[in-house]
Amino acid sequence: MHRRLSFAARAAVVAALLCHWQTTANDKPQTAEKKPVALFDGKTLDGWEGNLKLFRVEDGAIVAGNLKEKIERNEFLCTKKEYGDFELRLKCKLVGKGANAGVQFRTKRIPDHHEVSGYQADMGEGWWGKLYDESRRNKVLAGPDNETSAKIAKADDWNEYVIRCEGGWIQLWLNGEKTVNYRETDEKVDAQGVIAVQIHGGPPSEAWYKDITIVELK
Repeated sequence: MHRRLSFAARAAVVAALLCHWQTTANDKPQTAEKKPVALFDGKTLDGWEGNLKLFRVEDGAIVAGNLKEKIERNEFLCTKKEYGDFELRLKCKLVGKGANAGVQFRTKRIPDHHEVSGYQADMGEGWWGKLYDESRRNKVLAGPDNETSAKIAKADDWNEYVIRCEGGWIQLWLNGEKTVNYRETDEKVDAQGVIAVQIHGGPPSEAWYKDITIVELK
């Protein structure tokens, strides 16, 4: 004899299945149908804006900071164009003890200030693979524990980030491993903004970024 589930019970089952699908779907970045567009030409900072005393081009990469002087404050090099739904791919590495940085997206410049506000794919010991909310909620929104982060990240070497934003869903992959599957539920949070690369205030250090490409999904 089969018992009919109540409406509430059926709804709970559907919700559970949807939650499971959302956390397991797209475990690997999808191959985009559109051709990726380079955001950085490897030679100049055309299309970007920021403090050029701290950002330069070297060996085909954007380099932020230096190994001789303390980094006085957070600095960001931002695209001049804003993006909403997209798949962003890039390679990045950190040099220097205590180095910290990140890749901003769906981000806004704070008027008359050096900071920005928005999502960040974090970089640094204990931070790799995590989704941080810069100058807004000021906390980690999702990501692996420190032990898992350390296993996935490559210290003093190039790491590959894939950042996919589609509607309220934000997904991160670090070196091919999915680290974040986050759904934004606050309708007031901007779903569009610039992309930026960061050097965090702190000890002498460098953040390197290269092979930066994007596919817009809409």
